[in-house]
Amino acid sequence: MTSFTLPHELHGDGTHKVFAVHGWFADRSAYAPLLPDLDRTAFTYALVDLRGYGGAKDAVGSCTTAEAALDLVELADRLGWERFSVVGHSMGGAVGQRLLTVAPHRLRRLVGVSPVPASGLALPPEQWKLFADAAHKPENRRGIIDITTGGRRPAAWLDRMVARSLAVSDQKAFRAWLDSWAAEDFHTQVEGSPVPALAVAGALDPALSADLLRQTWMTWYPRAELHELPSAGHYPMDETPLELIRVVEDFLRADPELPGHDEEDGQA
Repeated sequence: MTSFTLPHELHGDGTHKVFAVHGWFADRSAYAPLLPDLDRTAFTYALVDLRGYGGAKDAVGSCTTAEAALDLVELADRLGWERFSVVGHSMGGAVGQRLLTVAPHRLRRLVGVSPVPASGLALPPEQWKLFADAAHKPENRRGIIDITTGGRRPAAWLDRMVARSLAVSDQKAFRAWLDSWAAEDFHTQVEGSPVPALAVAGALDPALSADLLRQTWMTWYPRAELHELPSAGHYPMDETPLELIRVVEDFLRADPELPGHDEEDGQA
């Protein structure tokens, strides 16, 4: 595999290093609504662009969660991050779980925001066509976003989300990523991982619901936690940013490696 450095931007100068990995519909700008209110003294966040998105829109690669996990490890090496946590949205949540298969000793904490389970996401034929054709049909992208936010968001916001998605993603890469995050099942490789793992679900998201995460995430990880955001769908970064920050940073801050924390459990 050719060496490749994920395009990224750093925010904060805290000792707890955190990668923020975007989902299928966006690049690192997915986390832009959170930036003003992140704790930059406790954490250093690295927002990355996966292959086929943003600054890596033209990057060559297989566009798989396994490849992305290796890309993150290489970036951690370049940044000098021996240990780090990962926050991954949707597809990015699957990438975070892949890290458990390639560098579990380096992962402090794992957060999945509406995360795709490590078992993939089984889609009936008509739904698979809706998702697969979203690569070249903007109306499909709009429909998916509308459905997964409970049909409650304004039209202008849906249009803006679609426009951003089209602008920051390569069409062929977008389609290739679907085969990886939806169709690949690697849950037996991560089952039983002792890494603390938080799943955040949006109550308005019918696709990656709290019930689905109870059947997957919560059964695989001994130190798993689940938090449901009552007013969010699949995109809590946009829908409920302050609530998301509070839940995620409280979980990350509970890591006993963080200076000044009194927790006795020394595993992370």
